[in-house]
Amino acid sequence: MKPNFYEFEAKSLQGKQIGMDTYKDKVVIVVNTASKCGLTPQYEGLENLYKKYKDKGLVILGFPCNQFANQEPGDEHEISNGCLINYGVSFPMFSKVDVNGDSAHPIFKYLKTELKGTLGNNVKWNFTKFVIDAEGNPAKRFAPTTTPEEMEKYIQELLQKREIKSLTTI
Repeated sequence: MKPNFYEFEAKSLQGKQIGMDTYKDKVVIVVNTASKCGLTPQYEGLENLYKKYKDKGLVILGFPCNQFANQEPGDEHEISNGCLINYGVSFPMFSKVDVNGDSAHPIFKYLKTELKGTLGNNVKWNFTKFVIDAEGNPAKRFAPTTTPEEMEKYIQELLQKREIKSLTTI
């Protein structure tokens, strides 16, 4: 049987192991981030999306990655401070991971297999965004250059489906 998103876990920036089942019944965006990238201002858009929809069932999970042009060189403390000070990030951030190659984090190995990109399985750059629906199914992959604002309509649709499902199961 193939794995389910909820079976994975990852270490938070604070060093705590967190099971993805913590986010059951939520629409999840998994994004590989970097603090010194031309796309880094997307943190602001992601935070706005999170603030707008977190009470409706959205969660964003940020995974810092230094695999693309050394654009996330800092340690957990520096990453945490940079996210908070520069962008006011309040969504969950995890420890730095690899997203490509043999050492890629299992979550990214899984998501790349389930949602192939234009260049095959590999993540091509920082801020590649994977969306998981409220049932834990990988639903859509967005390119690094797709802004959080451009994803909003799709996120709204998934949140609406989640809402309808929760109303019909009462």
